[in-house]
Amino acid sequence: MNASPKVQTRAVADDEAGLRLDRWFQRHFPELGHGALQKLLRTGQVRIDGKRAEGKDRVEPGQTIRLPPGVTAAPPPKPREIPTVSDRDAQEIRGLVIHKDDQVIVLNKPPGLAVQGGTGTERHVDGMLDALRFGYEERPRLVHRLDKDTSGLLLIARTGLAARRLGDSFRDRETEKLYWAVVVGMPPRPEGAIDLPLAKRPGARDRELMQVDEENGQKALTHFRVLDHAGKRAALLALWPRTGRTHQLRVHCAEIGCPILGDGKYGGEEALLSAVADARRLHLHARRLVLPHPSGKGELAIDAQPPPHFRRTVEAFGFSFDAV
Repeated sequence: MNASPKVQTRAVADDEAGLRLDRWFQRHFPELGHGALQKLLRTGQVRIDGKRAEGKDRVEPGQTIRLPPGVTAAPPPKPREIPTVSDRDAQEIRGLVIHKDDQVIVLNKPPGLAVQGGTGTERHVDGMLDALRFGYEERPRLVHRLDKDTSGLLLIARTGLAARRLGDSFRDRETEKLYWAVVVGMPPRPEGAIDLPLAKRPGARDRELMQVDEENGQKALTHFRVLDHAGKRAALLALWPRTGRTHQLRVHCAEIGCPILGDGKYGGEEALLSAVADARRLHLHARRLVLPHPSGKGELAIDAQPPPHFRRTVEAFGFSFDAV
C-alpha cells in the first residue's frame, strides 16, 4: 500500500543485494538524472525502510525504498536472458571448480586463460560465468583478478551480498594470500619484506605496465621467504602480498634482482633460463587464500595445486614444498 496518493514504494529484489542506492535508481529509473537524484536524497525524499539515505548506501533484499512524488514506479525489469555458453567453455570452466558452497565458488585458473575480456581477448572467465549458476537465478560475480598468465585461486561470488562481503574482506585486508614463484637468481636474504611503491609507467602502450615510483606511487608491500634454491641460479619463493597493486609481485621480484621465471615483461632476458624447458612460461601461482566466509560463519581456507609446467620446473630443480 502506498504511503500517500503520490508517494510510492518499491521492494529490493534478491538479485540486487549489495547494490549502491544510486545505481539501484539508475537501473530502475534511468531517466532520473544524477543531479535530480542527489537533490531528492539531500532533502530526505528518498528513504530506505523509512530512514534517510545516501547514494552510497547499499541495499539489501526485502528493504523498501520510498519513491518521492514525480518518480513513477515502473514495472519491475524483465528477467535478463541467460547468454549461451558453448558446451566446450561450460565443460572447461566447470572443470576448474575446486570448491563450491551456497555463497562461493573457487576456481583453480590455468595459465593462459584471461579473467576478463579486452582487446583481442574473446575467451575469458567472465564470459563463462553463466555456466557456473548451478541452478541459481543470479549470475556469479568475479571478486578479484589474476593476470592471464598467472595460475591459481580465483574467487567467484554466487550472490550480490556474498560479492560485497568478499570485496570488503579484500579491501579491508582481512584476506591472506600466498603465492608460489620460481625466480631466477637468489634474493639478497632468505626472508624479508619488499616495500616499494608502484605506479603505472607513463606513456606505455600497455596500460597495466607498472614501475617503482618513490614519489607518486601507491604503497606496495610484499613479504617473502625462500623455500628452496639451486645455488644462486634459481629459487622457489613463498610470496605474501600485503597490498593488491597491479603486477605487484612481478615488479617487486624483478626489483630485488630475481625476476620471476618466464616474466619477460619485467625481467627481459634475465627472466629466462636456457636449460629450463618451460622457461618462457610465467612461474607464478596463487597457492592459498584464507579469509572470512561471507556467511559470517568461520573462514574460507583453500589451496590450489600448481599447473603442470610449474611442477615440471620444480621437479627439474629438485625443489621441495615442505617449508610452507
